[in-house]
Amino acid sequence: MRLCSRRPTRVPLLTKRHRQLRLQWAREHRDWPTNEWKRVAWSHESRFLIHHVDGRVRIRRLPGKQLLPSCAAGHTQAGGGGIMLWGTFSWAALGSVVVVEQTMKAANYLNIIADQLHPYLAFVFPTGNGIFQQDNAPCQKARIVLEWFKEHTDKFQLMSWPPNSPDLNPMEHIWDVIERYLRAQTPPCSNISTFRDRCLVIWYNLSPVMYQKLVASMPRRDAAVLKPKGGATRY
Repeated sequence: MRLCSRRPTRVPLLTKRHRQLRLQWAREHRDWPTNEWKRVAWSHESRFLIHHVDGRVRIRRLPGKQLLPSCAAGHTQAGGGGIMLWGTFSWAALGSVVVVEQTMKAANYLNIIADQLHPYLAFVFPTGNGIFQQDNAPCQKARIVLEWFKEHTDKFQLMSWPPNSPDLNPMEHIWDVIERYLRAQTPPCSNISTFRDRCLVIWYNLSPVMYQKLVASMPRRDAAVLKPKGGATRY
């Protein structure tokens, strides 16, 4: 029957309510042309570890040889340390990337959007027609954060966002690109300071062609959500 053993595809855990909200969002944006998507500033945060072991790797070995260097994947506790980055971008320009020194809480997030996001949006969308995207993390839905957005509605709009929808956010692909660059570089970083500098260099050297292609993919992403009626997509 040509059925082979495969690892299950990792997708967001979507409840019936999640699928309904995703479908509703996709329907609301189905007629957006690329020029509308160019008005959106995308954002997200991600954590990067100095030592990353891909759990999907498989090897073939003989019985009793599991401890040979060629058959083992070394790792350190907590990945040897790492950093969390928050970043934003739009079609027009790559925005700032911020190293989050502590746990991302409402106060930390408010400082980021006030100090980094606000000047960026004012620069990229000087006429106030920009749209800012964020997901539904607890710190982003805090009262002090939502009040700040209400005070700045004349400067930009805040996009509604469906839950559990990383496949709709092109920032996820930028994080994946950074991760691939990090793993391709040798030798691996020996400390957090060097690792942080390497992450920042990769960010500020991202190709405009690459992130503009991600923005241009939004109509296809929207259609991909409509097809399974809010279900998971290949993105």
